[in-house]
Amino acid sequence: MTESTVPEPNPEIQELKRQNDDLQRAIADVKQEMMSRLVVSELKAEALRAGIVDLDGLRLLDMDKLRIGDGDAIQGAVEVIDGLKARKPWLFQTTSSSSSAMPAPPAHPPSQKLATEMTDAEYRVARAHLIKSHAR
Repeated sequence: MTESTVPEPNPEIQELKRQNDDLQRAIADVKQEMMSRLVVSELKAEALRAGIVDLDGLRLLDMDKLRIGDGDAIQGAVEVIDGLKARKPWLFQTTSSSSSAMPAPPAHPPSQKLATEMTDAEYRVARAHLIKSHAR
C-alpha cells in the first residue's frame, strides 16, 4: 500500500495569506471611510449652496436616502437638502451667503507713478529707462 502524503503547509505561505487577508480588510475599511467622507462632503457642499446657516443641521438628515452612483457621485443629496429645507426652514437663510461665488473684481491696469511721487533714485532709474527706450 502506498500512503499518500499530504504536504505540510508552508508556514511562510500561511503567514502571507494571513497578511493578505488583513490587508484586504484594511483596504475595505479605508474605502468605506472614504465613501463616508465623500457623502458628508457632498452634503456640506449642497447645504451651503442651499444657504444653510449652521452645518450642524446636517445631523438631522436621513442618510438612508443617499446612494453612491457611477463615478462615486452622490445621488439624492439635493432631494435630502430640499426636504430638510422644507421641514426646517429656519436652518436656511434666504439671502445669498458669504460663501457663494462672487464675480472677480474688474481688472485695472497698473497706473504709472508720477514723477512727483517718486524718490530721487526711482526718478533716475525711470528717466534712464525712458531715455534708453526712446533712443532705439
